[in-house]
Amino acid sequence: MNLAAKDIRHNFGRFALTTVGVGLLLMIVMGMGGIYRGLIREATLLVDKIGADLWLVQGSTRGPFAEISRIPASLEDRARAVPGVAGARRFVSHTIQREHRGRPLRMGVQGLAWPEDRGAWIPLAAGRPLGQAHYEAIADRSLGLSLGERLKLGKDVYEVVGLTQGMVGSGGDGLCFFTVSDAEAIQFDTPGETVRLERQARRARAEGQDLGQAQPQLLERAAGPASAIPALAPPQVSAIMVTLQPGADAAAVASVFAAWPDVTVYSTGRQIELLLAGMVDKARRQLGLFRALLIAISAIVMALILYTLTLDKIHDIAMLKLMGARNGVIAGLILQQALLIGALGYGLAYWLGTYAFPRFPRLVVIETPDLLSLAGIVLGISVLSSLLGIWKAMRVEPNKVLS
Repeated sequence: MNLAAKDIRHNFGRFALTTVGVGLLLMIVMGMGGIYRGLIREATLLVDKIGADLWLVQGSTRGPFAEISRIPASLEDRARAVPGVAGARRFVSHTIQREHRGRPLRMGVQGLAWPEDRGAWIPLAAGRPLGQAHYEAIADRSLGLSLGERLKLGKDVYEVVGLTQGMVGSGGDGLCFFTVSDAEAIQFDTPGETVRLERQARRARAEGQDLGQAQPQLLERAAGPASAIPALAPPQVSAIMVTLQPGADAAAVASVFAAWPDVTVYSTGRQIELLLAGMVDKARRQLGLFRALLIAISAIVMALILYTLTLDKIHDIAMLKLMGARNGVIAGLILQQALLIGALGYGLAYWLGTYAFPRFPRLVVIETPDLLSLAGIVLGISVLSSLLGIWKAMRVEPNKVLS
């Protein structure tokens, strides 16, 4: 006869509610670990998918994922001339939030270096890669856009020609891929009145200089489009992604780039390290703290529940002792119940998580090592929380049954 099983059947309602409560706590603990894993995967997804070997960023900066980086687009041509380089692509990425169909639409705008990069590396769920230099886009399904839908951004209208799944930025926003020129047009779009005022201010500055007074035709040029003025550089990009030739010495190529005073070079691995150490580090520590607190709360709750269950059985425990039951039998009763609550709560947490976690707004990644470590933690919590009940049971005197 198993005393733990008989006691559970006698108090099944309380035992079931206790197990559900512990299971919900453990599901949150499990979810905290999954959110952390998902945070890392989302942060590094784009860097891993792009497949660049080296990143050229603004000198003395840590790259576009850690801080603002601005370098001239012409650096792409300089990079191609270095021995061992197979290709170089411009990297343009920024986040926008606009109104679309009466709701906020927040997306990460990612520029593809057309025509070398048409988005063939993007895992498409529907549609096709970019087929022309302007006015086409590939959107992640999390943005809620449909294939063939037309999206107005700035002064232009873009057609969604491809859909992808799970392509999100480090902030969890869905990515939308354009050509670099379109991505820059979206980023630097300004109202017409702003353009007019800027041109007028440029003409006023030229009029106040000797050169503008000596050559009046320069005033007309100053009041025209910025692209018609050679002294004004085209929009800058965030980074240049370099792909090496097969068998090329990455360290040797990087040393050539490192000698250039206007840029800093990083490997993809180093870029990921900087990304995680900066953007993800505080979130990781915060999630870890919450997880530790929830584990401690779970242990306290289970200990108090088992202690309460022991208090309810004081009369029965005294009767068992009066009948000659050994302390080991009574301790086994409490320990078995604690282990059963922990095991059933863990199973319930996993079962609920499989339905709940995919519906979270951020990616939740549950890996086998995390499940195994949590199972070990639950085992330790079950054993430790049973000690309080066992301590109380050992102090019960057999004559308690007569009171």
